[in-house]
Amino acid sequence: MTGYASVQHAPASTEDNASAQNVRLGLEIRAVNSRFLDLTFRLPDELRSQEPALRSLLTQRLKRGKVEVRAAIDVDACASLPQPTPALLQRMQSIQDLVQAWLPTAKGLSVSDALRLAGSGNAVQVDWQEVVPALAETAVTALIDARAREGKRLADMLKDRLSQLRDLAAQAGPLVPQLVEQQRQRFLERWQEAMGLTEGQVTPEAARERALSEATAFAIRIDVAEEITRLSSHLDEVERLLKKGGEIGKRLDFLIQEMHREANTLGSKSAALDLTRISVDMKVLIEQMREQVQNIE
Repeated sequence: MTGYASVQHAPASTEDNASAQNVRLGLEIRAVNSRFLDLTFRLPDELRSQEPALRSLLTQRLKRGKVEVRAAIDVDACASLPQPTPALLQRMQSIQDLVQAWLPTAKGLSVSDALRLAGSGNAVQVDWQEVVPALAETAVTALIDARAREGKRLADMLKDRLSQLRDLAAQAGPLVPQLVEQQRQRFLERWQEAMGLTEGQVTPEAARERALSEATAFAIRIDVAEEITRLSSHLDEVERLLKKGGEIGKRLDFLIQEMHREANTLGSKSAALDLTRISVDMKVLIEQMREQVQNIE
């Protein structure tokens, strides 16, 4: 199922690292539909060491989906600019004079060089090993909540398709006895015509018996009661799983395959356009369900 979550964290500053308050960590997780769990990480160099922990967390909490994890560290450069002291600037000047005395062609320090050197001893240090797991847990929980909302929408759609399939099955049931009776009458008429052509060579009882035998064979051949019963059983099981919830995606996928098989068999036994139409409508609905079921955990 699809889902998106985004969280941010700003480490608290301390006496030893007051500039940490100028650092922001943003973490976002995107998930799109997939039959399997496919994880992708896009992390800055500072967080590369956290990838195994993130992968383990996502594997434990998620089962299916193409999941992308993005993280970015944002440093407020303006707020974190160092303020070099006169003593430090004087020392920089002395060192520059010494270097240029030996290397006359050496370039002098620029303002940015001076600021970089002044801030090199006061670099922002954050223990990401403590920050990232908790932040990731929050993001995954938000993602699961988003996917749960998407799952409810999918469940409503599946229930609607279940209702339509039940209606089609109810329409198919009464058609078979009507077809059998119609075919029985046709057989009787045909055998009566045949009796007239044979000029009494076949007794009426034999002709009627043969007609009823043909009608019985036809009824057996087109009987779809067993398919409708199995289809109804699968519909009941799908509905039960939707109410139960949890990790039901693979079981639903199997049931959809079985439902498609029953709809195919019903179509192959069809002896009337109405049954063929019902079979086609069933397969369309089942295919719509299959597309969505593959996205459910």
